[in-house]
Amino acid sequence: MNTTKNRLANETSPYLQQHADNPVDWYPWGERALQTARKQDKPILLSIGYSACHWCHVMAHESFEDENTAEMMNRLFVNIKIDREERPDLDKIYQTAQALLTQRTGGWPLTMFLTPEDQVPFFGGTYFPKEARHGLPSFTDLMQRVEQFFRSHRDEIQQQNASMKAALAKIYGTRATSGTIDPTAIEHAQRQLERSFDARYGGFGAAPKFPHPTNIELLLRRWADTRQENNSDQRALHMVKFTLTQMAQGGIYDHLGGGFCRYSVDDQWMIPHFEKMLYDNGPLLSLYSEVAVASGNALFAQTAMETAEWVMREMQSSEGGFYSTLDADSEGEEGKYYVWSPKQVEDLLDEKKYALFAHRFGLDGAANFEGKWHLHAVTDAQHLAKKFTVSEDEVGAQLKQARQILFSAREQRIRPGRDEKILTSWNGLMIKGMASAGRHFVSTRGTESAVSCSECHSLDDTGTKMLAGSYEQTCASCHDQQIK
Repeated sequence: MNTTKNRLANETSPYLQQHADNPVDWYPWGERALQTARKQDKPILLSIGYSACHWCHVMAHESFEDENTAEMMNRLFVNIKIDREERPDLDKIYQTAQALLTQRTGGWPLTMFLTPEDQVPFFGGTYFPKEARHGLPSFTDLMQRVEQFFRSHRDEIQQQNASMKAALAKIYGTRATSGTIDPTAIEHAQRQLERSFDARYGGFGAAPKFPHPTNIELLLRRWADTRQENNSDQRALHMVKFTLTQMAQGGIYDHLGGGFCRYSVDDQWMIPHFEKMLYDNGPLLSLYSEVAVASGNALFAQTAMETAEWVMREMQSSEGGFYSTLDADSEGEEGKYYVWSPKQVEDLLDEKKYALFAHRFGLDGAANFEGKWHLHAVTDAQHLAKKFTVSEDEVGAQLKQARQILFSAREQRIRPGRDEKILTSWNGLMIKGMASAGRHFVSTRGTESAVSCSECHSLDDTGTKMLAGSYEQTCASCHDQQIK
C-alpha cells in the first residue's frame, strides 16, 4: 500500500489533495510537468475533474489507487491532474477537443492523451473502467494501445494535431460583433426549446436531465416582454412554471435541507446525481424568487427561501464568500447522506405524521434508489387532506414538523465532503441569487448574505485572498444589482 505523498500534496485544491496519496506520479499543470514530458518524449495523460464528482471518485478508486495501474501510468506517460474549477480555461479547451475527436459530449472525469511538444490531444474520453464493460475498453488496455499508437504513428498524429489546432483557433478566434440582437434569434431559440420541452415531466430533452436555468430564464424574459406588449406568451410561461414545479417536487431538490442537486439521472427528476453545486443554485435561487413574485406561487417561494437558508447555513464561509460544492458521496457511497428506509422514518415520527409523510414522499411505495428511498413528492396537500380527512393547513403543519424532525436526525449523519474553494464567478451568481431573494421576499438575511459576500471579495484587490486560484473574473453586474 502506498504510504508516500505525490506532488499534489502541496496543492491548495481539495480535488488535487484527494489524489495526493495515489501511487500515480501526478504532476499539477505547470512548466515542470510539460518540460518533463518534452524531455522524456512521453505523451501526457491529462485527467480533469473536481472534488464533488462521483465518477471521478469511481475512476480514482478503480484505477488511480491501484498499484499495477499506477505503475503502467508512470511508465508510459507523464501524468497531470487538473481541478476544472481552478482551471476552467484549460477544461473548456480540452472538453471542446474531446468533442471534436470523439463526436460525443464530454464530462468528468475527462481523460485526454496529449503530445508532449505542444500539449495537443490526439485521443481522449471521459470515464474508463478498470475492466472492460459497457462497450468501453479497460483503462490499462486503452493506455497500452494509445502509447503504442503514439510511438508508431507520429506523422499521422502531427497531421491530426494541425487540424485540431485549426479547429480550435476557428472556434475560439471568433469575436462578438457589436450591434442590436436580431429579435428573430430569440424567437428561433424559443422554438428550439419548445421542440425539446418535456410536456410530461418538464425540462428539456431526456435523461440525464439538467435544470438549464438559462433556458428557463430566456422563456421567462420572453413572457415578460410579450406581456408588456399586451400579447402575453402563455406557452413560454407554462414551460417555466411547469418545469420549476416538477423540479421543486422531484428528488433533484433536497426536501429536508433545501438546495438542488446537479442533475437527474431519470426523466422524472426523481433520482439526482447527489452533488450540489453553487453555480446551479445561484441562478435557480434567482429564478424561483422572481417567478414566485410574478406568479404568486407558494411552492416557488418556499423553494427559494429554503434554498437560501441552505446556502447561508452550509455554503457560506465566516468571511462571507460562498463555497463551491458538496460531494455526491459520503462514507464512500453516493447519496448515503440523503436516503432513508421507511423504518428509519417511522421510528422518528408519530403515527399521524408518518402516514402523511410516507404518502407525500413515496415511502409507502417501492424503493427507488439501490434498495433505499430518496424523497420526492408524489402527491399534493389537497389529495392528502381528502385521503386523511384533515384540512390542508393541518397537512402543511404536520409535514413541516416531520421535515424538521428528519432534518435534525440527518444532521447527525456523516456529511458529504465540501470543496471550500471560493470562486469569484460562482460567487457572483450566488450574490445575484441572494440579492434577488432578499429583494423579492423583503428578507434582510438574504440581502445581508449577499452584501457580506460582496464585501468579502473587496478585501483583496488582487483576488488572491479568497479566490483559491480561480482564473475567472468577478461578475460586476451581479455586484451592481445587489448594491442597487
